[in-house]
Amino acid sequence: MSWNPDTYLAFANYRERPIAELIERIPPIEVARAVDLGCGTGNSTAAIAKRFPDADLTGVDNSQEMLAKARQDLPKANWIEADIAAWLPDEAFDLILSNAALHWVPGHDELFERILSTLAEGGALGVQMPRNFIAPSHLLLFETAKDGPWADKIGELNPFAPMDPANAYYDRIAPHVRHFDMWETTYFQVLEGDDAVFNWVSGSALTAYLPRLDEGGEREAFCEAYKARLREAYPKSADGKTLFPFTRLFMVAVK
Repeated sequence: MSWNPDTYLAFANYRERPIAELIERIPPIEVARAVDLGCGTGNSTAAIAKRFPDADLTGVDNSQEMLAKARQDLPKANWIEADIAAWLPDEAFDLILSNAALHWVPGHDELFERILSTLAEGGALGVQMPRNFIAPSHLLLFETAKDGPWADKIGELNPFAPMDPANAYYDRIAPHVRHFDMWETTYFQVLEGDDAVFNWVSGSALTAYLPRLDEGGEREAFCEAYKARLREAYPKSADGKTLFPFTRLFMVAVK
């Protein structure tokens, strides 16, 4: 999967708001060591640095392109290229944050058990995951993949880990911590320009599909077919802007 930092950051104002709201709900604990799992370009890592300026920061991501941008903007942090599905640190962390990353990782039973095992006593876990996979933006992507000459290459592709009901995350986490807070927010994002929802998805979900298609005509045909469906599902408002609802699940736990 290839990530483009510039495409991802094109909607930085909307992508950073959930980070700010997640960080705000972290209790006032002592944080000597903090890790950002799936740090991407380091926006969420920078938010940790602002809230806990004395913390030793580590960012973990499997994208060289994203980490290059992160190193440029926050050179003092420790940047590790690794798969967060398998990464296991040598020492515990006082703060473990993951913003819009764990939905890419399968096996949430084992994943959260491992994450909690690396959280220090008295430490905090903060997680935000999109819950937009039954929205037209994603359902139409899956539909487009199955409907066309590219179906043999990407027809059954669904790169996202199945998102469980909220109570499943409560059952995984609450018995192992002394404080657990969970909430869900739907952001009604007002996007500008033509094919605005497609442009948003180009920086996230679409990155798993395009590498499987031949550059040029095949990719272009797939994108045009997907755009046509999105235009119908998300018509422009009278002012020319596009309303794009986006739901996210938040969790904060203190061990």
